[in-house]
Amino acid sequence: MRKKKGLTQSKLAEKAEISNNYVSNIENSHSIPSLETLVKICVALEITPNDLLLNISTESVNYSNNDIADLLGQCSSKEKRYIKGFIKVLISER
Repeated sequence: MRKKKGLTQSKLAEKAEISNNYVSNIENSHSIPSLETLVKICVALEITPNDLLLNISTESVNYSNNDIADLLGQCSSKEKRYIKGFIKVLISER
C-alpha cells in the first residue's frame, strides 16, 4: 500500500510518527505493529485497516448496526475486548 500510494518508507514513517527502521521491519515481517501503530499507519496512508490487512476496501460498503452486532455475536470475549480497544483507538485518531 505504501508503494501504491507513492510514499517512501521515510515519508510513511514521518507521517505515522514512527521510525524508518520500524517501517522497514514491519514490511519485512521482522516486527508486528501494535494496534495503535497499525492505526497510525492506516491514517498516514489514508486507508482503513481492512484495506491494509485484507486488501478489502470498505469505502462503498454500508454497514448497519445489525450487521456489526451479528459479527460481534460470533466473537469470543477476548476478541470483543480487542475489537473494543481497536474502536477506541480509531475514535481517538479522528
